[in-house]
Amino acid sequence: MISLKGKRVLITGGLGFIGSNLAHRCLDLGAEVTIYDCLDPKSGGNLYNIHDIRDSVHKILDDIRHFEPLCAAILHKDILFNCAAFTSHPNSMKEPLIDIDVNCKGVINILEAARRFNRDVKIVHVGTSTQIGRMIRKPIDETHPEFPADIYSANKTASEKYVLIYGGAYKLRTTVLRLANVYGPRSNIRSADFGFMNYFIGLALQDRDISVFGRGEQLRNISFVDDAVDALIRAAGSEKSDGRVFFAGADRQYNVADIAKAIVKYIGSGSIRRVAWPRDREAIEIGDVVIRNALIKRILGWKPRVDLKTGLLRTRDYYRPRLRQYLD
Repeated sequence: MISLKGKRVLITGGLGFIGSNLAHRCLDLGAEVTIYDCLDPKSGGNLYNIHDIRDSVHKILDDIRHFEPLCAAILHKDILFNCAAFTSHPNSMKEPLIDIDVNCKGVINILEAARRFNRDVKIVHVGTSTQIGRMIRKPIDETHPEFPADIYSANKTASEKYVLIYGGAYKLRTTVLRLANVYGPRSNIRSADFGFMNYFIGLALQDRDISVFGRGEQLRNISFVDDAVDALIRAAGSEKSDGRVFFAGADRQYNVADIAKAIVKYIGSGSIRRVAWPRDREAIEIGDVVIRNALIKRILGWKPRVDLKTGLLRTRDYYRPRLRQYLD
């Protein structure tokens, strides 16, 4: 098991879905954890996500767009996980300038803070599989061309390149983990803006019907959040990850309709309805996504461990007694 004993960890976006799960794991592994988050309602942060560890972490309520507090936060840190982002694909099309500010300028702020004040920090940046856009060859790997189909994905592509450029030009230790459709405890389950799967889970927990666009036959890689966190921790703890990009996705794919059926089976009692594609969503739909995870397995020894049934049952058991904290 990887140990983070005595390591000083900064998690930007640490009140969000992946960031808060990461905070819990880092504490379990012995780290001193600082969370940096602005609680933007359009980015999914929730103070309840750390209610059980609030006395064990240092919390900074600020924005990665604000350079001076970010510089102060990065001082003396050993590891920085950048989970902060303006995360909605549809909202990025409606508010592209905000998306650029957060996902591009905010990342430059992080990198500049590291360059100026802490060149020894290891930076692990969360990317997304949607940077690829439409699949040109199957399966997708780290060398696949990138033609993103929406503003969020385009800006995540740009920010990934900034991370790698700073790593190469200024000898910073940087790594990018591209994640795909992560689901599980501590997500925002109220809105489809934060991923279809967690939204489906929220509907099922309320025994509401799930609407699937079209036939729902497009394939998706999905990942339980514990597997995603494990990949991030492994990247942070290995020099072999420096300067690299990895896909951290599941070994198999499911189509959207089958994911919805599994969610209804293991979590709720609603039904599944087929509805026509909304015009704005159809315009940015990318079709099948089939990802190869061989590189991260070979370099970092990571592999997904949680199957879909187990992940959905764990997710159900987390939310059932806490549903009000995530739906009110």
